[in-house]
Amino acid sequence: MLTGLVRVNSEICVACSRCVQACALEHSLSKSLFEAILEDPPPRPRVKLHEINGACVPTECHHCEAAACVLVCPTGAMQKLGVGGPVIVDDKLCIGCRSCVLTCPYGVPDAHLQGEQITKCDQCVHRLRDNRIPACAEACPTGALEFKVHVDTTAPKEYRPWRNL
Repeated sequence: MLTGLVRVNSEICVACSRCVQACALEHSLSKSLFEAILEDPPPRPRVKLHEINGACVPTECHHCEAAACVLVCPTGAMQKLGVGGPVIVDDKLCIGCRSCVLTCPYGVPDAHLQGEQITKCDQCVHRLRDNRIPACAEACPTGALEFKVHVDTTAPKEYRPWRNL
C-alpha cells in the first residue's frame, strides 16, 4: 500500500474546488458525476476550502502518527493504518460520540447532521491500496495539492550500531 501525505501549497491554489469535487465523487456510491448528484444521501467531500489571510487553503486530515482521534475513540472506529498510513473511520464501529471531533487539533472529523457516522479524509485508502494517489491530489490542476510518498527512515530492529562499538 502506498503511504504518504497530501501537502498543500496555498500560494498556487486558485480555489477551483476540483479537489472538493474529486473527493466527493471518489466517495460516492456510483463514481459517476451525473449519478452522484442524485444519490441520497449525497456524497460528502472530505476536503474543505478555507480562506486564511487572503489565501485559499484546501484542508484535510493530517493523518497524525500519534493521532488524538485514534487515542480517544472508545470503540476503535478510528484507526491508524501503520507508520505513514492514513487514519480511517470504520463506519461499523463508530457510535457517533464525537470524541474525535472534540480532540482533533485541526477540526477535521465532521459529524453528520443525520445519523451517527463521522466523516473524515481517508486519503482514498482504496486508491492507496492500488498504488494510486488520493483523488484530490490527482485532480488538482495547479499542483497545489501534492502527494508526498512516505519513506520509512527508521532503522530495522536488528540494526543497532552501538553494539559494534
